[in-house]
Amino acid sequence: MFKKQISMLLVVLLVAVFAFTGCKSTAVTPPVTTTPPVTTTPVVTTDPTIPTDTTPKVIGVSVPSADHGWTGGIVYYAQKAIADWKIKDPNTTFKLVLADTAQKQVSDVEDLMAQGIDGLVILPYDSATLTPVVGEVKKAGKYVVVIDRGVLPPVFADVYVAGDNYAFGKQSAEFMVKKLNGKGNILIMEGIPCQVNTDRVTGFKDVLKNYPNIKILADQPANWSQATGLTLMENWLQQFKTINAVWAGDDDVALGAIQAIKEAKRETEMFIVPGAGMKDIIKMVMDGSDFVPCDVTYPVSMAGTAVTLAVYGVRNMPVPGFYQSTVPAKVILSADLITKDNAAKYYVPDSIY
Repeated sequence: MFKKQISMLLVVLLVAVFAFTGCKSTAVTPPVTTTPPVTTTPVVTTDPTIPTDTTPKVIGVSVPSADHGWTGGIVYYAQKAIADWKIKDPNTTFKLVLADTAQKQVSDVEDLMAQGIDGLVILPYDSATLTPVVGEVKKAGKYVVVIDRGVLPPVFADVYVAGDNYAFGKQSAEFMVKKLNGKGNILIMEGIPCQVNTDRVTGFKDVLKNYPNIKILADQPANWSQATGLTLMENWLQQFKTINAVWAGDDDVALGAIQAIKEAKRETEMFIVPGAGMKDIIKMVMDGSDFVPCDVTYPVSMAGTAVTLAVYGVRNMPVPGFYQSTVPAKVILSADLITKDNAAKYYVPDSIY
């Protein structure tokens, strides 16, 4: 009996050895994982939009005072950008000055130079008057960003920021031509004599060259002024009996022209093509006005863009996200045609402009 038990035990042991050495297991071996070591080193994050150069810099900002809606928007965005940068970069100091005449702006720029600025952001009151003093700033080796109206050759800014003024005029003319079916009597209200106005009018008239049946009854400066637009339109309404369309070239001017036309009760005879993106004008377009059927954008936020470009430019640093080693020499913002179909995209009821 005892021998039998030992024999059975030997059989069991042999079977176990055979199973262990001669057969493959069907069980799945779980993967071996290792836990990475815990680091106590803090993760350092930096804001890529803040210049790493901490050298103190002074930037002068000279723009026209808010003599109409568009310049009011320019002042607002210049102030907003300055306030933002004061928080982000305490190493940059700003000196903002507003001018109600071209001569006052020349004096302002001279004062800024005397205060030792490193850079200048300027929207010239008019190109011809401000070009010489901007040239002096450039000769002194200061970084110059010019907004909108530009300076005249041979003076050139380090950066020029503006809307696409040729396209602004071209878009306006193309819409007008289509709505007139290629024929009619029109009026042109130009802006202040400067490169911006020249580019807009050139773009507008280049389109009209192909439409001999569209007659320009009159073409005069309205200086981007609502009051001038009102007076000019009042005179034209007395002078011309048949007017089919008016290119105001600016939303503030358009408001003056609209007032004159409505007071004369002639708004059903013609339509107005304005431009710049004023919220009051966009609302008329959005509501489906036949009298004001479109608008063209010209963003006042370019003032804030110019201030930011100056912050990097005075330090000879690239703008974050750009592969180029320096700030772009020219920033041209698109001119978008606003119609009833897309007006809601551009309408900001709380906007300053």
